[in-house]
Amino acid sequence: MYIIQIASECAPVIKAGGLGDVVYGLSRELEIRGHCVELILPKYDCMRYDHIWGIHEAYRDLYVPWYDAYIHCTVYCGRVHGRLCFFIEPHSRDNFFNRGCYYGCNDDNMRFAFFSKAALEFLLRSNKRPDVIHCHDWQTGLVPVLLYEIYQYHGMPHQRVCYTIHNFKHQGIAGNEQLLATGLKRESYYFNYARLRDNFNPFAINMMKGGIVYANAVTTVSPNHAVEARFTEVGSGLGHTLHLYQDKFHGILNGIDYDFWNPEVDRYIPHPYTPKNFSEGKAQNKQALRERLLLQTVDKPIIAYIGRLDGQKGVHLVHHAIYYALNNSAQFVLLGSATETSINQHFRHEKSFLNDNPDCHLELGFNEELSHLIYAGADIIVVPSNYEPCGLTQMIALKYGTVPVVRGVGGLVNTVFDRDYNDDVPPEQRNGYVFYQTDYPALESAMERALKLWYNSPEEFKQLALQGMEYDYSWNDPGEQYIELYENIRHK
Repeated sequence: MYIIQIASECAPVIKAGGLGDVVYGLSRELEIRGHCVELILPKYDCMRYDHIWGIHEAYRDLYVPWYDAYIHCTVYCGRVHGRLCFFIEPHSRDNFFNRGCYYGCNDDNMRFAFFSKAALEFLLRSNKRPDVIHCHDWQTGLVPVLLYEIYQYHGMPHQRVCYTIHNFKHQGIAGNEQLLATGLKRESYYFNYARLRDNFNPFAINMMKGGIVYANAVTTVSPNHAVEARFTEVGSGLGHTLHLYQDKFHGILNGIDYDFWNPEVDRYIPHPYTPKNFSEGKAQNKQALRERLLLQTVDKPIIAYIGRLDGQKGVHLVHHAIYYALNNSAQFVLLGSATETSINQHFRHEKSFLNDNPDCHLELGFNEELSHLIYAGADIIVVPSNYEPCGLTQMIALKYGTVPVVRGVGGLVNTVFDRDYNDDVPPEQRNGYVFYQTDYPALESAMERALKLWYNSPEEFKQLALQGMEYDYSWNDPGEQYIELYENIRHK
């Protein structure tokens, strides 16, 4: 099959979150399986050009219809760690992608409406006719709308669209200007509730809703999150739309790259290890982590948190986990950056307060190399998210034999199985601890069970860690599911 991914991110050249990892990882898996994959991305001024090999002009004069005129663009081509990528650079006073950032501008809706239009115009003019166009999140929600309302009548009648939603929180709520600019000029037609009109604001369009309505298949990033999006507030108002299109809505779990996240070959850890020398390797990396972060060497477990510090991640429980660990004979390591000023200030205060504590280190910011060492050196990792569409942290931790303590939401439910209470899974296949409420006692109960096992039954704790290492959360199975989905929509 010939597949084109249209996205606002692709790791490591453009990465603001998990979206970039998924776009790269899935593309790589599809190519390994023998399919032709190309990616179309914005050419941001701040992307990591050092990760692009052989970048050059591929299409010099692309004129993208915009309002009643055109915007002149140049399309560049290069390889990102083997993936063939096309980068669209518009030449206009709008400077859509010359902002020094990927997101966060007042005109983000217009920027990515333009990108969606330009991507399809590039396919049309360069005579690229993929079997499947796979687009991602609200930034490309207009792609299937534009394809089926405009471009299928201009030479692209056979293309099919898979649309993946990574986070329902951001939906691209826009107005009539985005319609006029992209050539969708029948205002009353598109502001119909059955098409693009937002479910709760009759004066706005919803780009994500447009993607759901018009795409041939819609996915989100775990089976459990697909259920949550339809039936709970996690869908952020799109539950009814997902219900109407439930026959084409699927949950496919993300994967992780075991060439990068694997203690056997990890170049960022001082002592690579396998399940066969797990105890020795874990102990050596644990000591290296303590030395790096100036923690005392004592017979205590290290509990870790790695990730953003914000409301989605259950930041109040992260804070509580630190003190619960310190008060219950454990050490705690945190690596994370806050997205809000108030949360950042709060954790900076905690860092100064705990600075001299020999059992605690708070690293505010993100350090890729350090994250690998924490996964390898920690015994337990906490993931107390309020909601978690998929979650990569717990899957990485399992590969490193670090036992996860997670809240039972989203993809965490699909990947972590409670040692004591998950009766649907055989004891020899359980791999962590799960709690469900968002209060302190629920978190404490799960952490207490993990700590008791570490102290009272070290061999059983080791076995639980080894059982986690046996799980395969690579792109192998998700890749197979996406290929099956592509084949299904191709023949409709």
